[in-house]
Amino acid sequence: MQTHLTRRDFIGYTTAAAALSIAPRVTFSQEDDKPNSNFNGVQIGVITYSFRSMPSSAENLLNYLVQCGISSVELMGGPAEEFAGAPTFERPPWPGRGQQVTDEQRAQFRAAMQEQAEKMRAWRTSVSMDKFAALRKKYNDAGVTIHIIKFDGIGPDMPEAEVNYCFNVAKTLGAKGITTEISEEKAQFLAPFADAHKIMIGFHNHTQVNASSWDAPFSYGEYLGMNFDVGHYVAGTNESPIPIIEKYGDAGRVLSLHIKDRKVNNGPNMPFGQGDTPLGLILQLMKRKKYTFPADIELEYQVPESSDAVAEVKKCVEYCKNTLADAPERPNRMGPR
Repeated sequence: MQTHLTRRDFIGYTTAAAALSIAPRVTFSQEDDKPNSNFNGVQIGVITYSFRSMPSSAENLLNYLVQCGISSVELMGGPAEEFAGAPTFERPPWPGRGQQVTDEQRAQFRAAMQEQAEKMRAWRTSVSMDKFAALRKKYNDAGVTIHIIKFDGIGPDMPEAEVNYCFNVAKTLGAKGITTEISEEKAQFLAPFADAHKIMIGFHNHTQVNASSWDAPFSYGEYLGMNFDVGHYVAGTNESPIPIIEKYGDAGRVLSLHIKDRKVNNGPNMPFGQGDTPLGLILQLMKRKKYTFPADIELEYQVPESSDAVAEVKKCVEYCKNTLADAPERPNRMGPR
């Protein structure tokens, strides 16, 4: 979808914008300054992985979110823990490409990684939640809700105290769930923790799934759900994700969607509206059925050299806003099969 402006329109808009930029700030209420990416009842958000090409402290990320007009976020665990004072590590050295790796080098690498993991575990199981509460307030004061925190490593390899830490962070941030990669082993292990904390686990997929991939994981508990990546699903299955969204959305099992536009047959990521993922139909479905889970933008297509991640996420937000307008243009491709 594109919006076409005449030269006269453009001059008019830029003149109005210039006038606003010098207007006294007191003419706006505090709420007017806050982002709002809920369009006709559909909450559009973003995963902060989308800004990986830019400085990515929690403060940086909040600035990007406000610039993009986004009011809901899936926050990666790294920046949140960094804000709370987590120790930082450099990756242990590893031989360059093409160089032979000896058994001694492998052992040294594993030992260094294990040492880092133990130091991180010690920090996680002793840190106060005060800094996470401060982070929540900082985001909320700016008009952004931390809907999800992503802890990819949460699972059977963690001791119970560290798993509980992850859930306590989610609760302190005001998040409804934690996202991690899909795994039946993880589902079985995490189900009792999710039930106890009443925080949902959202299982994220790449292209390895099919229509029945969530059935077994969901059998272990009611707080197990999906962080459904619709672009990866289309690329991996050549099928519409809409029946999956309806099946599990109606059952309350969808924590969030990741929206991106990919081509079928494991094709590339494309700017919104240029791939085979039926983003328009998905957003209209969410609007029609009044689904309250967010559709989170995940920027994975190549950012043009003349642009940056903030500018590209803004384009994605605009696509969603236009699609969800009262009289939307025809959405792109692939309906339910």
